[in-house]
Amino acid sequence: MQSGAKERSADPGVPEALPRLLIRVRERLGADAVDRLWIFPPVRRGRREQGLVAVSTFLDGEDRRVIITAAYTAEQTGGGVTFEASFTQEGEAPPERFPSVMAGVVRRSGEGLGEAREVEILGSAEKFEQLLEEVDMDFFETPHP
Repeated sequence: MQSGAKERSADPGVPEALPRLLIRVRERLGADAVDRLWIFPPVRRGRREQGLVAVSTFLDGEDRRVIITAAYTAEQTGGGVTFEASFTQEGEAPPERFPSVMAGVVRRSGEGLGEAREVEILGSAEKFEQLLEEVDMDFFETPHP
């Protein structure tokens, strides 16, 4: 089984897919509404990629957060990149519950999804922009065939 994981990690996937999804998250939700993000490692098969980002958003005047998942599928073809994203509101909860929720997502995934990277935004447009710049730099540093 480990050889399959090794082969998948060598797949190029679609490096520009995650930046595209994060831009859509910012456009749809607004950086000021985002408390934090959990970016799960993408599943890559050749030049196809699926990914998931969980977004915790603020609720006005409450100590609870709404969790929204943003999922994408992308494929690099001879004609360019195809990209589809979907957003699903999963529910609301106190923020201290989210680490165990994210661990549950990993456990339930049939793909061996891997631990999510947690990124604090805290409603800061500047922090969201820093994340986008970092993800863009990862794209430019990834070797492209």
